[in-house]
Amino acid sequence: MSIDAIDSRGRIPQDIVAIFHASFHPTKGNLVDWCLKASDDLELDGVEFSTLPSGLHLVDRDVVYFTKDTHSGICVFRRRRTAEQGHRGFRLTSLGVLLAKSARSRPWRHVAALRTLADSIYLSLETRGVLEPSESDWEPARIFFEERKVRRADLSGAGEWYGWSHELDNVRCSTSLTSCFSDPNIQPDSELSRFNPTMHLSHLLRILGPSALTLYKHVLGRQRILIYTLPPVEAACILCQVAADICYAAQLDPSTNDINENDPATQYYTRLKGKTQEGIHVLGMVTLNDLDKMDREGKTGRGWVACTTDAIFLDKPSYYDLLIDLTTSTPSKTSRPTLYLSKPQPQPPGSKGPTHRLAVFRFTWSDIRLWNELERILQLDGDQCSQSCCRPSSEINPRNKLSSSWTDPWRIYEDVCIVCAGLWMGSWRGNSVASYSTGNGSLANWGSIRLEGDDDLTVDGTFVRNLGMGIEGCPGGNPNSKGMRRTSGMTWPVGNTGADRRQPSSSSAATRSMPQLCNNGNDTDPETNERHDRQILTTLALLQTFHANTSFQLSRLVDLLPSVTSGTPETSVIYITPKDMVSFELGPLSSLDARYLEWLADEYGAGSQIVVKRGWKDLFGMIFGFG
Repeated sequence: MSIDAIDSRGRIPQDIVAIFHASFHPTKGNLVDWCLKASDDLELDGVEFSTLPSGLHLVDRDVVYFTKDTHSGICVFRRRRTAEQGHRGFRLTSLGVLLAKSARSRPWRHVAALRTLADSIYLSLETRGVLEPSESDWEPARIFFEERKVRRADLSGAGEWYGWSHELDNVRCSTSLTSCFSDPNIQPDSELSRFNPTMHLSHLLRILGPSALTLYKHVLGRQRILIYTLPPVEAACILCQVAADICYAAQLDPSTNDINENDPATQYYTRLKGKTQEGIHVLGMVTLNDLDKMDREGKTGRGWVACTTDAIFLDKPSYYDLLIDLTTSTPSKTSRPTLYLSKPQPQPPGSKGPTHRLAVFRFTWSDIRLWNELERILQLDGDQCSQSCCRPSSEINPRNKLSSSWTDPWRIYEDVCIVCAGLWMGSWRGNSVASYSTGNGSLANWGSIRLEGDDDLTVDGTFVRNLGMGIEGCPGGNPNSKGMRRTSGMTWPVGNTGADRRQPSSSSAATRSMPQLCNNGNDTDPETNERHDRQILTTLALLQTFHANTSFQLSRLVDLLPSVTSGTPETSVIYITPKDMVSFELGPLSSLDARYLEWLADEYGAGSQIVVKRGWKDLFGMIFGFG
């Protein structure tokens, strides 16, 4: 029985191994001043730095995701006013928990209860005029810990994984993929999906634009990814988890996934087993205290995604492979976040200069085809969200109504690339078995930028799944299931619905400058519930699109790797030409796409290595059809 069904009957997840309180002392610095642990062997050294990152004194409240060794954690931050001498008017505190190690830790399931707990403790102190909490003041935290601490080795199913349909909509498909069912005891808007960071996938794509596909390649290639942000940090922490979820199902050990070897969409996952067989590691918030951890995790080959508020990381590019600077995306600049690739630079003998440098990078022309499909899905539901995160910043801030995307040269670059890519790549890329087609010849599509050929990313042609069918390819079971009921009366209008447009918060300059994510709002509001249903549909459709693209490229990799086709490990070097890269629907002129193929071979090649031949002879041969 899964933990979700248990929760729906009134019980809560029991996967916490520690609860603690961290604060900033004017003379002692960051420290843990109270804690409870399920085992005395558990060490909490260092969590005080992850839960109180630099710059958080600029905001009143925040949520921080972090990791401690093999444990995921989450904390709620509060800036409490005080007249106490030496504290400069505020006390900085965080109340957090650590979760037991599992296949998929879900710390977000404790956010709502943790917020309520912190508010009750701090309100009690404020009402009584007490500055330092006594042991009796921690009694609510003790009760919280006893209710949610680990009691069973299997965590009562809290770390189990059944696929995205079950994760987002509580619909589980059988291993044979012959039926899907939903638990009637589970409420539609359970906390499993309501606070799930994966629900913000559409927001990540809207914030990054086509550059999100550069992030996708680094995640699938298990590289080191760092997101630089300003407070508040909750949005950046959520984006870390969302980035990892894009490829989560593909990176898992096939034996732990409900995968049917006869399903053409997933059969290549059973033949290609990665070295790690776990999802890319989500480190969450990191500080300068975590440099050793970042270096250690990078050497495992699993890859990681993290975020930070320390600007000094901009001068340490050797610790990561991709940097996403969210601070360049502001309402006043109407611009997207800036992506940097960390590139090694040669050093003269005896020199102690920097070994790496940052180079600005956006996306490759080969990304446009996939981005067109993602953007089509986003446009279907783009006007349904009344929150500020789903629209360009120029629409959010009334002072920016006169400014347009033409004020940002990178927006112009994106538009030009989309047009040029459609003209250029149409000449050398035809239809593929796993391409995604949405073009139906309708006049409604006239004027939109599309590449030539079929655009359908499903493996066996166009197939639109209803809610509850997800990306696993499950045919619908009971027509009266929850997923079918929720989609029966639902349409996706493309035009503006006139939804209320909220203005961004003006609590601080730092808060205004950072991308904000949607709040799911009140569950009792029918309009909110309908919007939540639409968001589930959009998220599943986006995951399916990434899933199909990953499946297609892995299928091409199977044909190139002799160690996979023969079934025996074989160490060899495989040289491929730019023409072979075109068969992957990658750019033959892109150095990033060439490295991306090398990353995939390193992970799935079972000892084989791919080297892309990119000499002038090879490039001319590809362009003019020689060789």
